[in-house]
Amino acid sequence: MLRMKDKVVLVTGGASGIGLSAAQLMAREGAKVVIADFNVNGAKEAAANIQAQGGEAVAVFLDAGDEFSIKEAVEFTVQQYGKLTSLFNNVGLTNLKKDLDVVNVDLDEWDRLMNVNLTRYIATQYGKHNIRCNAVAPGLILTPAAQNNMPPDVLDMFAKYNALPYHGEPDDIGYTVVFLASDESKFITGQTIQVEGGHYIANPTVPDFEQFMKLHNTTNN
Repeated sequence: MLRMKDKVVLVTGGASGIGLSAAQLMAREGAKVVIADFNVNGAKEAAANIQAQGGEAVAVFLDAGDEFSIKEAVEFTVQQYGKLTSLFNNVGLTNLKKDLDVVNVDLDEWDRLMNVNLTRYIATQYGKHNIRCNAVAPGLILTPAAQNNMPPDVLDMFAKYNALPYHGEPDDIGYTVVFLASDESKFITGQTIQVEGGHYIANPTVPDFEQFMKLHNTTNN
């Protein structure tokens, strides 16, 4: 039985990583998927690959920091498939050089991150309209971006403190998204689901990470 038959899903940031995994898995479960991404060529390639596997997917450009672009992506989805049943708001931003503590953070960077990364109160405001809203809080997931940009020492640091003896993969988040977007989770709303290998049972990596940054900065200087 297809778990997401008759569902129409808009996946932001769906050209790679976690978004791509979720799009592929939901299409495999019968959903019609719109892959929205700033990298529109990557989105088109992802949609073509899903179609080649017998799934239903199309691509659309999205700038998640632009209200008009978001509206266009939603309207495109409804025009394409007649409805929108699920949204996987997967786009997130970070800048390790500017994303500092709350005292020293660049205020323009703070506004940029909040504009793209934050959503609130949807579950309580729209629950009576049969609209559910849940969040997925990933731990370290070995997306291409993580593999290409995180030093091995940092990856080892996270592995050291995971409760499980391995890092997360994009599909670990993708399967969680399939569950939350399907009717199997129809009585779950307003929740944050942690998918992080038990890393945040406690968070002892902070001193190690601070030490790593001190050593790294000393070496660079």
